[in-house]
Amino acid sequence: MVRSLTERLRRESGGSAAYDRLAATSDTDELAEVLTAPGQPLWARELAAFRLGLAGDRRAFESLVLLLNHRDPQRCAGAAHALARLGDPRTARAAAALATNELRVAYALHPVRLLVELRAPESVPALVTTLERRLRPHDPHHRVALACVEGLGALGDPRARRVLTEALAHPALAEAAARALARIPKQR
Repeated sequence: MVRSLTERLRRESGGSAAYDRLAATSDTDELAEVLTAPGQPLWARELAAFRLGLAGDRRAFESLVLLLNHRDPQRCAGAAHALARLGDPRTARAAAALATNELRVAYALHPVRLLVELRAPESVPALVTTLERRLRPHDPHHRVALACVEGLGALGDPRARRVLTEALAHPALAEAAARALARIPKQR
């Protein structure tokens, strides 16, 4: 993840000296300044936020959440990676809000995956809500639905049993739903 992100951002920067400086600095204040300084290119803000996130510096939180909701899947993936390592208690709530936002559902894949990785109290309710909405007829967001099914299986929470059972009726989800249901402990 780190290598592909840094290589992509180096290309976006045109191999600039500014990129080299940001990639090499260990000064978190310098990185945080990039997040708030006017006129900074997106690649610089992304690199600064990513590096701060990996360092556990919560000043990166807002920028990373914005990147998690970006239209570019590579930016979303990098932000999710950094947010998972940031250790900010607001992360799960933000990821749940993004995953359940019907106006942005096309960009919900990485928030869904982040919720699974976080295993936070918000994870199962958000994944259930998102999956319920994806089970409507002619819903075009199959990848998001599949990520929810697989995530609910990984979390193994009995609260997911009902929606996973409903997912069995959808051919594109049936096999994954059966595997997910098998991972949920039997009720007594």
